[in-house]
Amino acid sequence: MALEFLTKDTFKSKVFDFENNKDWKFEGNVPAIIDFYADWCNPCKMVAPILEELQEEYGEEKLKIYKIDTEDQRELAAMFGIQSIPSLLFIPVEGQPQMAMGALPKDTFVQAISDVLKVQAN
Repeated sequence: MALEFLTKDTFKSKVFDFENNKDWKFEGNVPAIIDFYADWCNPCKMVAPILEELQEEYGEEKLKIYKIDTEDQRELAAMFGIQSIPSLLFIPVEGQPQMAMGALPKDTFVQAISDVLKVQAN
């Protein structure tokens, strides 16, 4: 199951329409993770297969995992103040998103998905 890559336009429709809302309002109906990455980043390359595995294990009906190329989508990266990559944004359906930085091991992702996003593995 391939992960979906977001552009500014798809981000606005699927995650947050920042041009029409000042306050955070998640547009999705299931929790999400956004991976801010770059093609040249080795830690990002380490995280990519873990995220694909997690998307497969949880399924899109429980969790959506998106990717944003910080080189291509500079406005989105700037909006979230991305200074280092990989940076991962955990977005619950209700409440504020939380950012994590660095190449996290799979068990840390599973814990964050459970604690922050309130989603359990199948």
